[in-house]
Amino acid sequence: MTLGRVIGTVVSTVKLKALSGHKILMVQPVDPQGRDSGAVTLALDSVQAGAGDTVLIIDEGNSARMIVGDSMAPIRTMVVGIVDQVDVGGGK
Repeated sequence: MTLGRVIGTVVSTVKLKALSGHKILMVQPVDPQGRDSGAVTLALDSVQAGAGDTVLIIDEGNSARMIVGDSMAPIRTMVVGIVDQVDVGGGK
């Protein structure tokens, strides 16, 4: 799993059935201190995250496909949690 910050959404008027009912989010990976740490990625939302939320993302297709219940879905990256707080070494 990776920490990320939601920076936007992708609107698609037509998408595959496997993606129906899920938002597609633009997520900026971040380090535990909240600093950008990699390239922006697209992720399917499973937790109703929104812009500015710090989230947990998985970047492993089989796990994402299990979450949506479709073993053939073309999904790799998925938002699986909204982070309330990150503690590193006992401090905030």
